[in-house]
Amino acid sequence: MEKIRETFSAQETFAYGRSFGEQAKPGQVCTLIGDLGVGKTVFTQGVAAGLGISEPVNSPTFTILQIYEEGRLPFYHFDVYRIGDVEEMEEIGYEDCFYGEGISLIEWADLVAEIIPEKHTRITIEKDLSKGFEYRRIRIEEKGL
Repeated sequence: MEKIRETFSAQETFAYGRSFGEQAKPGQVCTLIGDLGVGKTVFTQGVAAGLGISEPVNSPTFTILQIYEEGRLPFYHFDVYRIGDVEEMEEIGYEDCFYGEGISLIEWADLVAEIIPEKHTRITIEKDLSKGFEYRRIRIEEKGL
């Protein structure tokens, strides 16, 4: 199943992320694909808000993983942009996150594609400057169902 949503502001992208977070299920693994500056962090902040997390959410670019436990589900936010190889993911215990009771969201997931479960949610965010600077096309696909 595929859903496509167009947003025309950071606020709309955040709101769509919030809606996604409100519907998130325990054990859900989500990949977040998109170029630098496309709004991955804004969407992720919305997901966190939808889970009931009020603390600030930023990309864990230098730590790889940020864990938020105050919401209705644990939220495991990965940013693997600077990862050297999959062994680094093993060192931080990604399996506990992917196969636990929370939701895992992995930015730049294509860099660690070999460890992504077959059943996952793929979220792709794209710009189209011909439709405006703030325009985003967000595609959500359920894989491996």
